Amino acid sequence: MKKNDNATARSLAIACLATWSGSGKPVQSYLDVMIHDSILSNEDRQLAVMLVMGVLRRQEYLDLLISRCATTALPKMKPLTLAALRIGVLQIYFLERVPDSAAVNETVAALKKMRQPSWLLGFVNATLRTLAREKASLSSAELAETVEHPVWLTERWRKNFGEEQMREICRINKIEPELCLHVNTSRTSHEQLTQLFVEQGIHVRSGRYAPDSLIVPDWRGAVTTLPGFTEGLFRVQDQAAQLACHLLGPFHEQGRYVDGCAGLGGKTCALATLTPAGASLQAVEPDNRRVRLLRENLEREGAADRADIFHGTLEAFAATQPSLFDGILIDAPCSGTGVIRRHPDIRWNRQPDDFTALQSTQLALLDTAAALLAPGGVLVYATCSLEPEENQQVVEQFLTTHSALRLSNCRDFLPNAAASTVDAQGYFSPLPTEEIEGFFAARMVLIGD
Repeated sequence: MKKNDNATARSLAIACLATWSGSGKPVQSYLDVMIHDSILSNEDRQLAVMLVMGVLRRQEYLDLLISRCATTALPKMKPLTLAALRIGVLQIYFLERVPDSAAVNETVAALKKMRQPSWLLGFVNATLRTLAREKASLSSAELAETVEHPVWLTERWRKNFGEEQMREICRINKIEPELCLHVNTSRTSHEQLTQLFVEQGIHVRSGRYAPDSLIVPDWRGAVTTLPGFTEGLFRVQDQAAQLACHLLGPFHEQGRYVDGCAGLGGKTCALATLTPAGASLQAVEPDNRRVRLLRENLEREGAADRADIFHGTLEAFAATQPSLFDGILIDAPCSGTGVIRRHPDIRWNRQPDDFTALQSTQLALLDTAAALLAPGGVLVYATCSLEPEENQQVVEQFLTTHSALRLSNCRDFLPNAAASTVDAQGYFSPLPTEEIEGFFAARMVLIGD
């Protein structure tokens, strides 16, 4: 297929936002295709991603500014027009390294490359120039008041967490996340990887909660270009996901373990490091693309011989197993409201009934896993959701039909530094902060001989 050699970072960002608008699909799926079909440099690709994600994080405030100066009401604008204005305003108000004149001119030039009509070029040009001219007089105090989330979602969080915590979650979700790495301690040490980055002039610091985490706060390039990536010295993984893997312990020399929703293999790779050499590890994943990437990640980290991949559903996997397992991790599909900072489109894609839509799937996964568990075995249920319908309510409903399973306090299996992430019920339930994503995990043990 011929590449799009006419795209710029801004035209790609505008096209991506316009195409995504109203689709309900992950914006990353559009970004991936458009970037793949372009001949943009790595720098321009990064700019395109930054513009798209920046708009989604600041959409409410951007729209407030546009509505003050545009001669057309926002609801009457076509998605492409509104996307172009948001891209332009984002640069003027939030990207200090881009001069206002360049922000205006390059946004209009992007529309011209997209062969948009002259009247649209004039409208966008005039609106952006007015916004640039009035920047000093437009109150920035309102920026702090915009929560950048749908009202129904903030009302929900206000009810569940209180006013102060709701606003803190919204504040965190406005901020571009720092890059968090999980050191592959089967190939290097925390100290050695830190030294490697320092020698390359890359600033890093240790994570607050997970012992093998490393934060790279200023990195804006492709992760694949970081020193040590090709050699499998680390994986990209938030501290919450790193800690969730510890909950499957204590790990036994001849233990049998399953990552029941393996995805791209981040937790599988972590478990390959945590489990002893004599233990067995199975990774279950039905999706073709994810299985391919799962295999690539295991190979890159030198863990291909530590985990067997089952290409299929957990139910199909269960039908093939003659023996029971000592530990099963179910990282269930969910709404993802705990990772909005990293995936800012989630807040605009979700609807109120989404939080119960996956309950049957989540419970079915737990039912299947429970049947595979050996006496004394550990079952960990995890999501990246903040919503009780996907977390506590699922666990409570599951336990009413599985009386042989008992909740175990997650605090007993986490590092001391992570003690504050465990709630009064013993659930691992950190809310989003600048250091960790929102997450939930319950640890259950099968009672019996």
